[in-house]
Amino acid sequence: MAGDGIKLVAKNKKARFNYELGDRFEAGLVLKGTEVKSLRLGKANLTDSYARLKDGEAWLISCHISAYPFAYYDNHEPERPRKLLLHKRELKKLTGKIQEQGWSLIPLAIYFKRGKAKVELALAKGKKSHDKRQAIKQRDQEREMERAFRRG
Repeated sequence: MAGDGIKLVAKNKKARFNYELGDRFEAGLVLKGTEVKSLRLGKANLTDSYARLKDGEAWLISCHISAYPFAYYDNHEPERPRKLLLHKRELKKLTGKIQEQGWSLIPLAIYFKRGKAKVELALAKGKKSHDKRQAIKQRDQEREMERAFRRG
Protein backbone atom coordinates (compact mmCIF):
# COMPACT_ATOMS: atom_id res chain seq x y z
CA MET A 1 0.00 0.00 0.00
CA ALA A 2 2.93 2.35 0.50
CA GLY A 3 3.24 2.93 -3.27
CA ASP A 4 0.57 4.49 -5.50
CA GLY A 5 0.27 7.61 -3.30
CA ILE A 6 -1.31 5.65 -0.45
CA LYS A 7 -0.58 6.64 3.16
CA LEU A 8 -1.68 4.07 5.76
CA VAL A 9 -3.26 5.62 8.87
CA ALA A 10 -4.58 2.65 10.89
CA LYS A 11 -4.73 -1.10 10.50
CA ASN A 12 -6.99 -3.65 12.20
CA LYS A 13 -4.42 -6.31 13.11
CA LYS A 14 -6.83 -8.50 15.06
CA ALA A 15 -9.26 -8.87 12.13
CA ARG A 16 -7.18 -11.48 10.32
CA PHE A 17 -6.88 -13.49 13.54
CA ASN A 18 -10.51 -13.27 14.70
CA TYR A 19 -12.25 -13.62 11.31
CA GLU A 20 -12.09 -15.59 8.09
CA LEU A 21 -11.98 -12.84 5.47
CA GLY A 22 -13.92 -12.92 2.22
CA ASP A 23 -14.53 -10.25 -0.44
CA ARG A 24 -12.90 -6.86 0.08
CA PHE A 25 -14.24 -3.42 -0.75
CA GLU A 26 -12.86 0.11 -0.75
CA ALA A 27 -15.17 2.80 0.61
CA GLY A 28 -14.84 6.53 1.02
CA LEU A 29 -15.47 8.20 4.39
CA VAL A 30 -17.65 11.22 5.12
CA LEU A 31 -15.60 13.18 7.68
CA LYS A 32 -15.46 16.56 9.39
CA GLY A 33 -12.39 18.78 9.00
CA THR A 34 -10.97 18.01 12.43
CA GLU A 35 -11.33 14.28 11.75
CA VAL A 36 -9.28 14.58 8.58
CA LYS A 37 -6.56 16.53 10.40
CA SER A 38 -6.51 13.97 13.20
CA LEU A 39 -6.26 11.12 10.66
CA ARG A 40 -3.32 12.86 9.00
CA LEU A 41 -1.61 12.74 12.42
CA GLY A 42 -2.31 8.98 12.55
CA LYS A 43 -4.75 9.18 15.46
CA ALA A 44 -7.22 6.39 14.62
CA ASN A 45 -8.10 3.01 16.11
CA LEU A 46 -10.10 0.30 14.33
CA THR A 47 -10.20 -2.22 17.18
CA ASP A 48 -13.77 -3.46 17.81
CA SER A 49 -15.17 -1.39 14.95
CA TYR A 50 -17.56 -2.73 12.33
CA ALA A 51 -19.75 -1.53 9.48
CA ARG A 52 -23.52 -1.75 9.39
CA LEU A 53 -26.00 -1.31 6.54
CA LYS A 54 -29.05 0.77 7.42
CA ASP A 55 -31.68 2.24 5.07
CA GLY A 56 -29.58 1.58 1.96
CA GLU A 57 -26.50 3.27 3.43
CA ALA A 58 -23.33 1.91 5.01
CA TRP A 59 -22.08 3.24 8.37
CA LEU A 60 -18.80 2.74 10.20
CA ILE A 61 -19.57 2.13 13.87
CA SER A 62 -17.26 2.54 16.92
CA CYS A 63 -14.18 3.59 14.97
CA HIS A 64 -12.18 5.86 17.27
CA ILE A 65 -10.65 8.96 15.67
CA SER A 66 -9.07 11.04 18.42
CA ALA A 67 -10.00 14.68 18.87
CA TYR A 68 -7.73 17.08 17.00
CA PRO A 69 -5.44 18.60 19.64
CA PHE A 70 -5.14 22.04 18.00
CA ALA A 71 -8.88 22.67 17.53
CA TYR A 72 -10.07 25.45 19.80
CA TYR A 73 -13.78 24.67 19.48
CA ASP A 74 -16.06 22.65 17.18
CA ASN A 75 -14.06 19.45 17.63
CA HIS A 76 -15.67 16.17 16.59
CA GLU A 77 -16.99 13.35 18.77
CA PRO A 78 -14.31 10.59 18.69
CA GLU A 79 -16.59 7.55 18.23
CA ARG A 80 -19.48 8.94 16.22
CA PRO A 81 -20.95 6.81 13.39
CA ARG A 82 -19.43 7.77 10.03
CA LYS A 83 -21.10 7.32 6.67
CA LEU A 84 -19.32 5.13 4.12
CA LEU A 85 -19.47 5.90 0.41
CA LEU A 86 -20.07 2.81 -1.76
CA HIS A 87 -21.58 2.23 -5.19
CA LYS A 88 -25.18 0.97 -5.31
CA ARG A 89 -24.16 -2.36 -6.84
CA GLU A 90 -21.66 -2.86 -3.99
CA LEU A 91 -24.34 -2.03 -1.42
CA LYS A 92 -26.73 -4.55 -3.02
CA LYS A 93 -24.04 -7.24 -3.03
CA LEU A 94 -23.20 -6.52 0.62
CA THR A 95 -26.86 -6.52 1.65
CA GLY A 96 -27.32 -9.96 0.10
CA LYS A 97 -24.22 -11.38 1.77
CA ILE A 98 -24.83 -9.87 5.22
CA GLN A 99 -28.37 -11.26 5.33
CA GLU A 100 -26.80 -14.73 5.09
CA GLN A 101 -26.04 -16.26 8.49
CA GLY A 102 -22.75 -15.29 10.11
CA TRP A 103 -21.34 -12.68 7.70
CA SER A 104 -20.15 -9.33 9.08
CA LEU A 105 -18.59 -6.25 7.53
CA ILE A 106 -15.23 -5.49 9.19
CA PRO A 107 -12.87 -2.56 8.46
CA LEU A 108 -9.28 -3.68 7.84
CA ALA A 109 -7.50 -0.36 7.29
CA ILE A 110 -7.95 3.40 7.01
CA TYR A 111 -5.68 5.17 4.54
CA PHE A 112 -5.37 8.20 2.29
CA LYS A 113 -5.47 7.57 -1.45
CA ARG A 114 -4.80 10.61 -3.65
CA GLY A 115 -5.74 12.87 -0.73
CA LYS A 116 -9.07 11.16 0.04
CA ALA A 117 -9.70 9.14 3.21
CA LYS A 118 -10.63 5.53 2.41
CA VAL A 119 -11.54 2.42 4.39
CA GLU A 120 -10.80 -1.14 3.30
CA LEU A 121 -13.75 -3.33 4.28
CA ALA A 122 -13.99 -7.12 4.20
CA LEU A 123 -16.87 -9.55 4.49
CA ALA A 124 -15.92 -11.77 7.41
CA LYS A 125 -17.11 -14.79 9.35
CA GLY A 126 -16.06 -15.22 12.97
CA LYS A 127 -13.53 -17.97 13.67
CA LYS A 128 -14.16 -20.56 16.34
CA SER A 129 -11.70 -20.76 19.24
CA HIS A 130 -10.24 -24.06 17.98
CA ASP A 131 -9.50 -22.40 14.61
CA LYS A 132 -7.66 -19.63 16.44
CA ARG A 133 -5.61 -22.18 18.41
CA GLN A 134 -4.75 -23.90 15.13
CA ALA A 135 -3.58 -20.58 13.66
CA ILE A 136 -1.37 -19.93 16.70
CA LYS A 137 0.11 -23.43 16.48
CA GLN A 138 0.81 -22.99 12.75
CA ARG A 139 2.46 -19.61 13.32
CA ASP A 140 4.69 -21.05 16.09
CA GLN A 141 5.73 -23.97 13.87
CA GLU A 142 6.67 -21.59 11.04
CA ARG A 143 8.76 -19.51 13.46
CA GLU A 144 10.60 -22.60 14.72
CA MET A 145 11.30 -23.75 11.15
CA GLU A 146 12.63 -20.29 10.28
CA ARG A 147 14.92 -20.28 13.34
CA ALA A 148 16.24 -23.77 12.55
CA PHE A 149 16.83 -22.74 8.95
CA ARG A 150 18.81 -19.65 10.05
CA ARG A 151 20.96 -21.68 12.45
CA GLY A 152 21.88 -24.04 9.65
